[in-house]
Amino acid sequence: MTPASPPGPRDAPARGVPAPLAEFVARLTGVRPGEAGTVLLSCAYFFCILAAYFILRPIRDEMAVAGDVRNIRWLFTGTCAGMLAAHPIFAAIVSRWSRRRFVTVCYRFFMANLAVFFLLMKTLPDGAEVWLGRIFFVWLSIFNLFVVSVFWSFMIDIFKEEQGKRLFGVIGVGGTLGGVLGSSVTAFLAELVTPVNLFWASILLMECGVACVKGLDRKAGIVVGASGEPPASAKTSERRDVGATPPPGTILPLKAKRGAREAGAVIGGTALDGIRRVVESPYLFGICLFMLLFTIGSAFLYPIRAEVISRTFPDPAAQTAVFARLDLAVNILTLCTQLFLTRRLIKWLGVGATLAFAPLLSLAGFALLGVVPVFAVFVVFQVLRRASEFALARPVREVLYTVLPRADRYKAKNFNDTFVYRTGDLIGVWSHSVLGLGMAGSAQAMVPISGLWLVVALWLGRRRKLEKARKQAG
Repeated sequence: MTPASPPGPRDAPARGVPAPLAEFVARLTGVRPGEAGTVLLSCAYFFCILAAYFILRPIRDEMAVAGDVRNIRWLFTGTCAGMLAAHPIFAAIVSRWSRRRFVTVCYRFFMANLAVFFLLMKTLPDGAEVWLGRIFFVWLSIFNLFVVSVFWSFMIDIFKEEQGKRLFGVIGVGGTLGGVLGSSVTAFLAELVTPVNLFWASILLMECGVACVKGLDRKAGIVVGASGEPPASAKTSERRDVGATPPPGTILPLKAKRGAREAGAVIGGTALDGIRRVVESPYLFGICLFMLLFTIGSAFLYPIRAEVISRTFPDPAAQTAVFARLDLAVNILTLCTQLFLTRRLIKWLGVGATLAFAPLLSLAGFALLGVVPVFAVFVVFQVLRRASEFALARPVREVLYTVLPRADRYKAKNFNDTFVYRTGDLIGVWSHSVLGLGMAGSAQAMVPISGLWLVVALWLGRRRKLEKARKQAG
């Protein structure tokens, strides 16, 4: 009888970690032996970019209020136009540069922009502050979608579909903790220091995110040379970790063989491939519609929030602090959900039913707000809605892309995550402005929209199985 093969390096628990503790962590998070290092680095990456964003978000919201809440629809119009211009540029870069290079360039470009905003806000006369604030609003609204979209494209590129179901919620914890830190920094310092000085903390965090990107490439053993072939160290790592006959039960946390070929290779194609694929593919168009309906509902809520906060808290610094504290409440609730519910709900309910949770909550919340249009109901509903988006809808939505070709995971996904997202915002804020329905009327108008959103979520869950079968057959 042939003796059993010794456990591979990915089967052994982490060195120095007691077995009971390792087992407890695995049960709590779903992270298996050998995945911990990559998951922790992914969490750190997400932590850095969301902390950087949430430091800036309350400052942006206060600037929007200072520029008159009636102008918010124009700010969203400018943002949508900016997204339409930025997506082909991003897709062209993706077509020509390796993954590691375009991710690094993308983040450092935004860091340079932020440094320029700091200098302008410090030097321009007072009369220019309102217009500079409006430009900053548009810029940050583009920034946050691009950097988060790039992050999730990176995750989809290195993790398998099965791992995405288990790990994307856990990885999202890193982003939630980053959001808690960023919100806390601005909430507690906005009234003590000039908020614009916090820009440098955001820049430092983004640079740490760039370091995480490089670390993930090195840890995966997939950094390739100019020839497009993995270096010797990567080949050795590949033979050790993902050989043709791994020990029984071996867990492969990264798609290492394919990753070794793809990490340094350009995706190719044209700048308009993402748009074309969304139009041609029913599945991608379904994801597009899911995103559009979600953002229309969110955009209906945004002007109401700005108006209520500006009426209740007239001081700009107090407004910034209140916006930050609301973000903090969302992030704490999101964190608890990601740790204890996200992975389990996906396992118990499946992708489609979990994806439908946020639309179902919106349907109930808008219906209640239409009947009881009071501030307390609005605040509770918005906190629950945003937490369900971050903790459930977002990680499950990323799982939808794992069954698609690599080009779609960057180009089509980025188009849906940026331009389509902001188009929904545009439709929502203009509809709210033109209709002038007030809180109760706006909520009632969103009930059928939420119902359609629910139907699309359930359809995507079924369609994903078909796309997965096609991928396996191909």
